[in-house]
This record gives sequence, C-alpha cells and structure tokens, in this order.
Amino acid sequence: MYQINALNPKEEGHQARKRFGQNFLHDQRVIAKIVRSVNPRAGENIVEIGPGLAALTSPLIGECDALTVIELDRDLAAGLPGRVPHPERLTIVEADALKYDYTALFQENRPLRVVGNLPYNISTPLLFHLLEFGDKIKDMHFMLQKEVVDRITASPNTKEYGRLSVMIQYYCKPTFLFEVPPGSFNPPPKVTSAVFRLEPYAIKPIVAKNEKALARLVSHVFTQRRKTLRNSLKGMLVEEAFENVGIDPMARPETLTMAQFVALSDQMVA
Repeated sequence: MYQINALNPKEEGHQARKRFGQNFLHDQRVIAKIVRSVNPRAGENIVEIGPGLAALTSPLIGECDALTVIELDRDLAAGLPGRVPHPERLTIVEADALKYDYTALFQENRPLRVVGNLPYNISTPLLFHLLEFGDKIKDMHFMLQKEVVDRITASPNTKEYGRLSVMIQYYCKPTFLFEVPPGSFNPPPKVTSAVFRLEPYAIKPIVAKNEKALARLVSHVFTQRRKTLRNSLKGMLVEEAFENVGIDPMARPETLTMAQFVALSDQMVA
C-alpha cells in the first residue's frame, strides 16, 4: 500500500489557506484510485499541479522515475522533499500554475501528463490556460467539484450543458471517472468532488475557421441561455446565417451540438 503522508494538515504544522483554496486529500482508497487512473510509467513526463502535503505526490513518485510539481505556497514547496520517498526524483517549480509557461517542461516525444487536485476557486481559468498548451499535453487527470465536472462532460439538451462543455469538448475528449465525498478531505469542502480525464485532440474532429469567434459566440449565447438564438445573436449574425447552416433560429443554445456551434461561428467570419 502507498505511504500516505499528511492525514491532518494541522498535525503536519500547516494551516490550510483559504486564499489558495486548500483542501487536503487524505482518503487512501481515493488516492490509490487516482493513481490507478493515471497509471504512471517510467520515462513519462508527469507534472503535478498543487502537490500540497504530498498525499498524491508520494504514491505517484513511487511509480515513475521523475516527477515535476508546481506549487505556489512557499511553505508547502519547502516541505515537499521531506514528505516523499525518492526525493531525488522530484523537481519542484515554485510558480503560479495559472501563469506558468508549460512549454518549459515539454520535451520531444515526451508530452506532458498533468495531474492535480486543483484549487476549486481557480479551476476554470486554469483549465483554459492549460488548453493553450494542448499540443504539448498527452492527458490531464484532475479532481474538481462534481458540479463542474458534470458541466465539462455534459451533452446537449441537458441543464449542465453550457460554455464549459462546448469549449472544453472542442479541444479535448473528457471522461468522468468517479465521485469523491467531502469526508475524503481535510478540511472537508462543502461539495462532492469528482475525478475526470481530459485528452487533448492531436487532430480536432471539428475545426472552426476562427477559434476566437467560436469562443465569443459560445460565451455570448450561454450568458443569455433562455433567449432564442435569433434574439441572442442579433447584431452578431445576419438572418440568412441560420438558413445557410440549417439551424432553427428559434432554438435555444443548449440544444446545439458542437458541429452546429462551429458552423454558426464560421458564418461570423465567412
């Protein structure tokens, strides 16, 4: 069984910091399940975001010959070598994961495999930041609040389907893996969490003419999700645009597939 450190942050002399959104994972079964899902191998380029008290870092480092971790909290970063077996395999980058340039870690034929129990307060901007490096990333395994994972993996015609679903699924294949109850953390968060996988497409199944136009359109229609597309997109699209791509202008955004969103956004730049 993996050696898991830090069952209680206070016993480890660390006060969880609210501004960093710190909730420390301590449930050994959950930790073992995450490591099995990642299935790390020697020679792989594995990067953990927010290692915290090394609950996940310890078992990961036992399975691979090198592990890079990105930690913003200076106190936690300083304590990491003493918390893990094989500290010689560990590279610590003290940086803000939201601003970090992940190309610095990429090596030819060694795409990044990114893992993390992400701070929930920065999860969406961090995912979009990582997607900018999608061509350098093989896969990502993250834990977030279940409500966000449900949105990321949602299908059209569901209440969870929205901007996050469309934009992340444009770049990646998402897979919901399993739920994690609040009691698996210290301090326990107020919400149920979930672990999921993102695999960036080497070749996207559907490619927009202008990805910024797609992002703008998707963001715009979902801020007014009760409006019909015609009302929502007045001034952004001419009336014939709907006819050109065979989409009902009276439809609501949550009914559209990825291909339909791309077709509409292509009309903006036609």
